[in-house]
Amino acid sequence: MTEKNPADNFPAGYEVPKVWTWEKGNGGQFANINRPIAGPTHDKVLPVGKHPLQLYSLATPNGVKVTIMLEELLALGHMGAEYDAWLIKIGEGEQFGSGFVGVNPNSKIPALLDRSTPEPTRVFESGSILLYLAKNFDAFLPKEHKAQTETMNWLFWQMASAPYLGGGFGHFYAYAPVQIKYAIDRFSMEVKRQLDVLDRHLAGNRFMAGEEYSIADIAIWPWYGNLAQGKTYGDAGNFLDVQSYRNVQRWTAEIAERPAVKRGRMVNRINGDPSEQLHERHDTSDFETKTQDKIGSQARDQPAAPRSSRQDGR
Repeated sequence: MTEKNPADNFPAGYEVPKVWTWEKGNGGQFANINRPIAGPTHDKVLPVGKHPLQLYSLATPNGVKVTIMLEELLALGHMGAEYDAWLIKIGEGEQFGSGFVGVNPNSKIPALLDRSTPEPTRVFESGSILLYLAKNFDAFLPKEHKAQTETMNWLFWQMASAPYLGGGFGHFYAYAPVQIKYAIDRFSMEVKRQLDVLDRHLAGNRFMAGEEYSIADIAIWPWYGNLAQGKTYGDAGNFLDVQSYRNVQRWTAEIAERPAVKRGRMVNRINGDPSEQLHERHDTSDFETKTQDKIGSQARDQPAAPRSSRQDGR
C-alpha cells in the first residue's frame, strides 16, 4: 500500500526553490521596509536632548516596555532616570538611518544611549534595556534569590514567546496580504497555550515573581496585557477568547491602573486618542502640555503664517 503524503491534504501552492531569492514586491503591510540585509540605508544623525538617557523608540509593545520602566523609576524618585524619548517612525524606515544603526545594529526599536558613562553606552533589545536599568537603579529586580530567579525566568520567557504572538499570530491574523488558515491556526494555538501558561502561574501569584512587581511584569504586560484588554490586532481578543483567562485579566487590570504605566503607554505613541499620544518626551510636564490634542489645539489657535515665511514652502 502506498503511503499517503500529508501535503496531499492541501491545495497546490508555493513551490520551494533550491535557493531563496528576495522579491521586493512581496506584498504585506511591511513590504516596503523588510529586507534580508543589515546596515544603514541612509545617513541620518540622531538628535540628542538634555538628559543622560536618550531613548529612540516607538510605542510598540517592545517600546512601551522601556518607557513604562523609565516612568516607574521616576515615580520611585530616581531622578537619574530622566530621559529624552525621540520618535522613530519604523514604517518610514527611520530605523535604518546611520545614527540609529550605530546604537542598534539590528535596526529594531527600542534603542537606548546612556551618556552618563565615560563613553556613551549603547543598549539594545528591550529585555537587555530593562535589565540594564534595573541594575543601574537597583529597582524592580528582587534581591531575594528565588524571586530574582523567577523574575529572570519570566523575562526570558517573554523574550522567547512574544515572537509567536507578534511575528506569528499578529502577522498572519492582521497583516499578511492573504489569510492562511494553517498559519492562523498554528499561531493561535501557540498564543492560547502561552495565555494558559500565564493564567495558571498567576492563579497563585499576584505578579510574575510573586508579591513583588518587577521587570518581568513590565516586559510581559505590553504584549499580553494589551491582548487581554482586546487592544491588539483588531478583534483578536474576541477571536482568542481572552476573557476566559481570568487570572491574566486580574493581573492586567491591576497593572493598567499604575500611573507610571499610563504615562509610559503614551510616550512615542502615534495612533489612537490624540490625548494619549506624546510623540516626544523631554520633561515630565510634557504629559500635560505636549500631547497631540494640546498641540493640535495650540496650532488651531495660532494665526496662519504668511506663505512667504514658511521655510518648507507648504
